Parts: sequence; structure tokens; C-alpha cells
Amino acid sequence: MDEIVKQALAKWPNVPHCTGWLLLDRRGAWRMRDEAAQARGASGEPIRHEALLGFINRNYECDARGQWFFQNGPQRVYVELAYTPWIVRLTVAADGALALTDQAGETFEPAAALIDDEGGILFTDASNPSRVAVLHDHDLDLFSERATLSDDGQCGQFHWRDGVTLRLQPVRRAEVPARFGFVASPAHEASRDDAQ
Repeated sequence: MDEIVKQALAKWPNVPHCTGWLLLDRRGAWRMRDEAAQARGASGEPIRHEALLGFINRNYECDARGQWFFQNGPQRVYVELAYTPWIVRLTVAADGALALTDQAGETFEPAAALIDDEGGILFTDASNPSRVAVLHDHDLDLFSERATLSDDGQCGQFHWRDGVTLRLQPVRRAEVPARFGFVASPAHEASRDDAQ
């Protein structure tokens, strides 16, 4: 977390949280959702300002309930997730080795690979097995070049690096948030809490 954010939290500890206004889409883009976008259930407008994107990525965290948020100074802005809290890109280095990088530009070292019932590919992080990321859909062709799938497409193997093969485990997309302990829609949770 940025030092300026820590100072703002200390100075103004009781600023109300914000929900519904920020979304991480299925391709790793941060999107601003104004009231009209929220009312329509739309994804909102992509944020393109590089400094703002860096600020969001550096101050992106998870609370004890599994809700991901961006700490914007003293205000916690909860993030709506189109799927998982992390989106990864698959690339090939000059030496032919594969690499995974998350939406914040950090290396993601996979511990396990999963395939959901809609054909999405997910990875868990070796340093934190509860950290799950979905593969950007533009990288599915590259993934399939290095994967061997069963006839039904529900399991198989992903040839990650020389001598390292990850078994593809099946998972139902609807079960991913509960299995990995995250809340896809903090705004929905907040409205449910308010109704109780």
C-alpha cells in the first residue's frame, strides 16, 4: 500500500466504503461504473490513465470476507469482479519458456491449473494457493498449443515448462468464488446485508 494511502487512512479512519463503482473485467481492465452503468448492469468505461492504473494496482487488496477493494486514500472502493480477482496473460519468452503475468504486471507462478465448465482456464499461485486467476481469452490459442485435453475437454494436462506439467482439474464456474474464498460482487453483498 502506498505511504500516502496509509497517511490518509490514519487521518480519516471513518470514511464510508464505496461499492459498485469499480469493476475488474474478464480481460484484466479496470472499469469505472457510473450510476447509469450500474443501473443497466453494464461494465462501465475502461480506465486508461496509466498513473491511476498503477495506483489502483498497488493498492488492491482483499478484506477478511474475501471482498477485493482498491484503497483510494481513506476510502475503500470495493471491486466488482467479472470472474476472478486476478487475470493473467500467457506469453512466450525469446528462449521459448512460458510466462504468466497478472493485470498488475507481476509474475504469476502457477501451482495448479483448472478448466471450468465454460472452457475458461484458471491457475492458482504457487506462493498463495487461494490466489486464483483466469487466463485472458486472447491467450487460449497459445494455451491449447501446450495443452493436451481429454475427449470431453473436462481434464487434461498443461505442459508449463520443460519437465513441469500441470494436471488440468475440472471446476464449475459457479463454484469458483466459494472454492477460492472471494466475493464476486461486494455491491450485491452490501445490498443483501442492508436487507437483513
